[in-house]
Amino acid sequence: MENHPVNKAMAVPASGTPERRTEDLAADEALELFGTVGLGRIVYTRNALPAVRPVNHLLDGGDIVVRVQDDSTLAALLSTQDGSEVVVAYEADAIDPHTHLGWSAVATGYAGAVTDPTELNRYARLLEPWAEGPVSGAVRIRPGVVTGFRIRADDSKGSA
Repeated sequence: MENHPVNKAMAVPASGTPERRTEDLAADEALELFGTVGLGRIVYTRNALPAVRPVNHLLDGGDIVVRVQDDSTLAALLSTQDGSEVVVAYEADAIDPHTHLGWSAVATGYAGAVTDPTELNRYARLLEPWAEGPVSGAVRIRPGVVTGFRIRADDSKGSA
């Protein structure tokens, strides 16, 4: 692994670090936040190891739906499952790169291929692919456990 020096212009001394606090989110609030962003990361098992892939998604009736393109790892994963569902985790966030304030949510549950032609057509219209190429379908994640947290500025430290 290559060592990279710290960019001293980006380093902030501990005494200059803004006060922040982390708040756990209720499951329903964390799930709703998935609907406010269009990008997330699906975590699944590939060759008995965890794999992560960024994908676009939408929230549909409490389920998270992602689009699958031909020859993708997700398409290969689902094609080997004979219609059964697989355990996955899905993470999305909105964290400001400068203030480091924002939120992160994780949904863990079962994923399966969307097979209804009407639903597939609807998702094809709503989820635009990132690259050209044929689309092989969509994956529906049915969350079983949803967790999340929010990082806020701690305004209580400055008030007396």
